[in-house]
Amino acid sequence: MANYNLQSSFPVLERGLAVFRPHHQELRRRLIKVMLAIVGCTAVAYAFVEKIAAFFIAPLFAASPLVYRLVYTHLPEAFMAYIKLAFLVGLIASMPVALYQLWIFIAPGLKKDEKRLAITVVFWAMFLFTGGACFAFFIVLPKMLVYFMSYANENLEPLPKLGLYLTFIARTILAFGISFQIPFLMVMSGKAGFVQSSYFRRKRTYFYLAILVLSFLLTAGDLMATTLLAIPLFLLYEAGIFLTKLFARKRAEEKTE
Repeated sequence: MANYNLQSSFPVLERGLAVFRPHHQELRRRLIKVMLAIVGCTAVAYAFVEKIAAFFIAPLFAASPLVYRLVYTHLPEAFMAYIKLAFLVGLIASMPVALYQLWIFIAPGLKKDEKRLAITVVFWAMFLFTGGACFAFFIVLPKMLVYFMSYANENLEPLPKLGLYLTFIARTILAFGISFQIPFLMVMSGKAGFVQSSYFRRKRTYFYLAILVLSFLLTAGDLMATTLLAIPLFLLYEAGIFLTKLFARKRAEEKTE
């Protein structure tokens, strides 16, 4: 240790960093483009934020004739709610740009089969997320809002706050979008060889309990929302078992041929 010269290690470190510098600069350029896309999409969304907010508020007004407007109790609440809504819409709208930049960054290092697999992964992930979000907004949320508004009457006036309502909508949509990735993850784990298709059948009870806990946490303990989220997840889990078994059978047939 006494003969160790710290200065002599600097050239070695510099050569090591020089290897990663081109990739670092490329990653930096891609991230800048993604950030610009998010900012641009958020700015466009904010220009139409009142129409976007009206679109999300419409199911609430349709749920009960006693609700015809929202309120806010803090002066900056409406402004901040619109900012959050515009950012969320901008983030979702810029997702194709982000995925494209990610693809351009990693594609040179992938083989042909890996590139095809990456495209498949991105497509099905976006498809299932979009399907979950649409299912939440057009099917689940109207039923939830009707149930919640059923407590309103002439003696109990509902006064939903703008910020809290938009947060509730965004949280529900994101929860369903993320949760709908379950069959996709099951199939990919099966194709990667991490688990066998029979594993999901044997452990069905434990996964059902995990789905109930996940639904409860994602919906912040709302029992109505938990039920509406858990039921389609049970069906998706069964679909994942079927697809995992189907792909395993095809892989076995290909190996036999």
